[in-house]
Amino acid sequence: MIKKPITIHLSTGLEARPVAQLVQVASQFNSEIYVEIGKKKVNAKSIMGMMTLGLDAGEEITLSANGDDEEAAMSSIEQYLSNQ
Repeated sequence: MIKKPITIHLSTGLEARPVAQLVQVASQFNSEIYVEIGKKKVNAKSIMGMMTLGLDAGEEITLSANGDDEEAAMSSIEQYLSNQ
């Protein structure tokens, strides 16, 4: 299991389209992937769960991945959140 703090660098934060794209990235992997902020923890593969977080640019989340492709999953999601 990998757990890592990541700052969101998407200019619009995680609105509908960026959330959908993040869910698509996460869904490519077999690992369990979760996003945590404060006391909330949601499955990164759940579009409805991700929408409930209402994340903005500059906020820090904790991303966790657990599974056989956890390192690739973590890397891809971190790249997505950093390069938009």
